[in-house]
Amino acid sequence: MPNIKSAIKRVSVIEKKTKRNNMIKSGYRTAVKKCEQAIISGDLENAQALFSEATKKLDQACTKGVIVKNTAARKKSSLAKKLNAIKA
Repeated sequence: MPNIKSAIKRVSVIEKKTKRNNMIKSGYRTAVKKCEQAIISGDLENAQALFSEATKKLDQACTKGVIVKNTAARKKSSLAKKLNAIKA
């Protein structure tokens, strides 16, 4: 544990940011998993609704700086490919 006042503050700030980042990361991972489950089950309407929710969560995570822009784009693209495969 640090003794210097500024170092103590940095530790607490980092803990807060880590909690926030983990919450955002967990949210988009859950949304992606739900969408993939709907795609696997073949429920097209539910999958489309969950796809829009997942893309929203990925965009939010990207905006907050939790994930990189290309990572978000790659995950959205792979979900879209899976969704389009069951549409056809």
